Amino acid sequence: MDNDFKSNIIWHQHSITRLKREKKNGHKSIALWFTGLSGSGKSTIANFLEKILFKNGINSYLLDGDNIRSGLCSDLGFSKIHREENIRRIGEVVKIMLDAGMIILVSVISPYRYQREMISKMLGKKNFLEIFIDTPISICESRDPKKLYKKAQAGKISDFTGIQSIYEIPKRPDMILNGTDSLENNSIKLIKILCKHNIISYMNID
Repeated sequence: MDNDFKSNIIWHQHSITRLKREKKNGHKSIALWFTGLSGSGKSTIANFLEKILFKNGINSYLLDGDNIRSGLCSDLGFSKIHREENIRRIGEVVKIMLDAGMIILVSVISPYRYQREMISKMLGKKNFLEIFIDTPISICESRDPKKLYKKAQAGKISDFTGIQSIYEIPKRPDMILNGTDSLENNSIKLIKILCKHNIISYMNID
């Protein structure tokens, strides 16, 4: 077996570039990384925003943490090392989708700062916007759509973020959204930051 297999892998440069895809799409590509506790509203906000983008002809895709774990990362658990590998794999998928000229909405807890810093470096800071969904844990627990807090408190699941495992609040996120605010208000703020970074032209959410 060839132990130096990496030396046999050569990057193939394609004729159709990210720049050409962005020009065809009429907008630039970027990753919006939604981070926050389970039940904070990450996926709900990202889903609401994507519906607006889709309605306005923007090429986007929502990568949801649970959906990713049901397929690409179904072999991973919730230990620290598995969480890191989960985030790394998501980052590699996002890199491909950025090259495809899309706006990628990533909804994943990603509890540790070093994980999010790893993704920022992997993608390049200009390709990455960290969106912190700031929702009090008491609200997340009261929502508990998947009954995970209840299970964690009963000891039925372990390493659950916010109960047995810590969540590190971003120090300098690109945007902080109040998870108890309306979806419309949060979407307006997200559209504004996309316009500010010249990713899209301004659009209405109606």
